[in-house]
Amino acid sequence: MRAYEALAASSIDAWDREADVVVVGLGCAGAAAAIEASEAGARVLVLERASGGGGTSANSGGLIYLGGGTAVQKACDVEDDPEEMFRFLMAACGPGPDEAKIRVFCDRSVELFDWLESHGVPFKRSSYPEPGKEPPTDDCLVFSGGEDGWPYASVAKPAPRAHKPQAPGAAGAFLMQKLLAALGRTDAEVLEDARVDRLVCDAEGRVVGVVAHRVEGEVRVRARGGVILTAGGFISNPEMVARYAPQIARANWRVGTDNDDGGGILMAQAVGADTVRMDAASVTIPLYPPKRICRGVLVNAHGQRFINEDAYAGLIGQRALREQGGRCWHLLDAETYEVNEVDMQAKVVEDSWEDLERALEMPEGSLVATMELYNRHARAGRDPVFHKRESLVTPLDTPPFGALDVTLGGCVYAAFTLGGLRTTPAGEVLRTDGSAIAGLYAAGRTTSGVAADGYASGVSLADGMLFGRLAGASAASHRSAGGGS
Repeated sequence: MRAYEALAASSIDAWDREADVVVVGLGCAGAAAAIEASEAGARVLVLERASGGGGTSANSGGLIYLGGGTAVQKACDVEDDPEEMFRFLMAACGPGPDEAKIRVFCDRSVELFDWLESHGVPFKRSSYPEPGKEPPTDDCLVFSGGEDGWPYASVAKPAPRAHKPQAPGAAGAFLMQKLLAALGRTDAEVLEDARVDRLVCDAEGRVVGVVAHRVEGEVRVRARGGVILTAGGFISNPEMVARYAPQIARANWRVGTDNDDGGGILMAQAVGADTVRMDAASVTIPLYPPKRICRGVLVNAHGQRFINEDAYAGLIGQRALREQGGRCWHLLDAETYEVNEVDMQAKVVEDSWEDLERALEMPEGSLVATMELYNRHARAGRDPVFHKRESLVTPLDTPPFGALDVTLGGCVYAAFTLGGLRTTPAGEVLRTDGSAIAGLYAAGRTTSGVAADGYASGVSLADGMLFGRLAGASAASHRSAGGGS
């Protein structure tokens, strides 16, 4: 039988295990789904391919995109409401964002924050001034998606929304530790080292179970209410990347685990599931922090600027890889030069822009013209071409001039997939005709969620947990409908 091909329930003479709700994958989405379903009264079984829960969520920085007036935002005197959050995400997560999901995401964001705290995830009532990534301290609130820069500052009132649980530095593992502890306080059962590769359907096409494999052999699990796929994305499947998102095949850093191989997507496709935005991906380069390094200018191989340097790092990474082929340089003068957080240092240093242009093998006069135009406006404190914020606009005219290597050969291009199964906000997996596949739900990176193609750091964890909870509630509410043998 082909890998991931569905199995007919009529071919199973006996089930090895049974549950109301079966969750496949135990990252943040799976944990949230399992907790919600169990607290709704369902008997829950979680099947995790690895030897413990966590997945890519545990390897993340731990930023959770929450807004609309959370307790942390209020404590930090940050004014925010769901409408401002909605306007920002509709602009930042496109083109073609899922308006229905973004609406639910924003309207229920404060609720998700409160749910997390009630389940043991602590958040310090504090903010951190340096934007862009998780604070190195145990502080909480930070700008993470370019909300305070062009073009988004003119679309919605800027507000920091990335919330990091109270732990120093990267907090993904800490978040998962708390979620797994909360899961352990429920009646849900977790079966580890269990690789699921097939769904089981009855004669009407309803998903009624899964087939998993462990060291001791095949395990056939019946799901009376539904199966929830929270098995991650497909960044670790070269064939799927080449087929659906070839533009990120060149990215030199995969954000994910080896288990992000698209298995959940492929299983669902085998029973008729639709996929959307499979070409979408997040690509980030570590240009900053510190943010003040954005006083420099980012140019392509032709010596031309192509974006405001203070933009969200994920937007810069996308543009640099997709549109510029990963051939970019960040230029600074003697007054603005410094080494950033990941120790990027100037690879080429010259005494004039003409000399730097020649050293970087750019077309004659291209970089010189770019810098002449930039400096002319910068002396007036403006950037009318790309609208970099005025506080970061300064003339670059003090030699020597240095070039930081932001090419694919000299810089990290960190990528993960955003496309996946088409689902409703309630987690139902849809066919190409828009009908729901009975008994099948999904959440997290296995689905196409809030981020259509654009992204903001922290969206994945929040998206996974919120829609994981909704999928868990949906499956639990249908637990009396399942069956078949």
